[in-house]
Amino acid sequence: MSANDSLLQRYAELTVRVGLNVQPGQRLCVNGQLEHAELARAVAREAYKAGAAWVDVYLTDQHVKRAHIEYASDESLEYSPPWLVKRLDDLGADGGALLGITGNPEPEIFADLDGSRVAKARMRKVSEASLRLTDGACNWCIVAFPNVGWATTVFGEPDVDRLWQAVATAVRLDEDDPVAAWQEHIAKLSRRADTLNACRFDALHFVGPGTDVKVGLLPGSKWLAALERSNGIDHVANMPTEEVFTSPDARRVDGYVSATYPLQLHGTIVRGLKVRFEGGRAVEITADTGEDLMRQHAASDDGAARLGEVALVDNDSRVGKTGLVFYDTLFDENAASHIALGMAFPGTAEGASALTPEERHERGVNHSSIHTDFMIGSPELDVFGVDADGSETPILRQGDWVL
Repeated sequence: MSANDSLLQRYAELTVRVGLNVQPGQRLCVNGQLEHAELARAVAREAYKAGAAWVDVYLTDQHVKRAHIEYASDESLEYSPPWLVKRLDDLGADGGALLGITGNPEPEIFADLDGSRVAKARMRKVSEASLRLTDGACNWCIVAFPNVGWATTVFGEPDVDRLWQAVATAVRLDEDDPVAAWQEHIAKLSRRADTLNACRFDALHFVGPGTDVKVGLLPGSKWLAALERSNGIDHVANMPTEEVFTSPDARRVDGYVSATYPLQLHGTIVRGLKVRFEGGRAVEITADTGEDLMRQHAASDDGAARLGEVALVDNDSRVGKTGLVFYDTLFDENAASHIALGMAFPGTAEGASALTPEERHERGVNHSSIHTDFMIGSPELDVFGVDADGSETPILRQGDWVL
């Protein structure tokens, strides 16, 4: 067994036992791309060992999607096969588990296509079904699989071994006891979330190069960290994870931000992103590359130009310490503080899960068919908690946690 084969086996086991926490008799759905098949197979083996009743693997091909974007009619670009929607709805009804695999083998495969068609070519109803599942309906997790294309994007050469080592470090597979290391890490992040919840800040103020924005918080905003509970099952939704996060008041965001990392979005890399907010809405979006796509994306629906998440990540992040840009949101969002356009996490706003989309909107809990994170953190970022009287308390100083 090669070193990478050993890592793959341990990674799959960690994903099933800690990330998903698959229960005996559960059904597991796995979503990824063709290039992720090796990890999907390894996860299936470990899931069956853990007592899973059925593992359903769905892998897509980006080249088929490219052909769809290039040649299909405008009317068909947003088509969502009913069976795919039903697959996810049935999973939630059955109390199943959901795994998503990232690690894009061709992150710029759609970069030369019409941005408006690229932005439109997404299965909206499938996305909405996925968001319903991740709102407490099932234990879910997202992991990434090192592959040649992804390694080439990160390093400029197909050094998959080096990428495996970076991923292993980020998800604590380099520890003698990864499970114990995760338990310690979860406890640390949970303490931070508890501290923020006790502070009851009215808003956050982000200040750094190209960034000066105030993000209002909801009266019932709840900060969460690595460990989540869905349908009565504890799980770690993101591996890696280095963040504490909540959903802001989508009506109260004012100022401007500059992204500190590129954003991989719909087969295009958005670089040099800058966004200005007024009254909660993104009113100006510019970028060095991918600007049209980003604007179209933020116009996907009424909530797509408002924030659904704010997350804090400090300089101690394992992902950040690698010094790499992964061109993968799962990793890059855990290297730096970030915000997200689109869907809020209803579980972070008291009582929001039971509300209709219209009722959530009235309370400032954003609703959208998208959820797109982009990074604004760096070792030069300061973050302050703002009380109702306007007084500010430092949370991050130059990227270090000080609260």
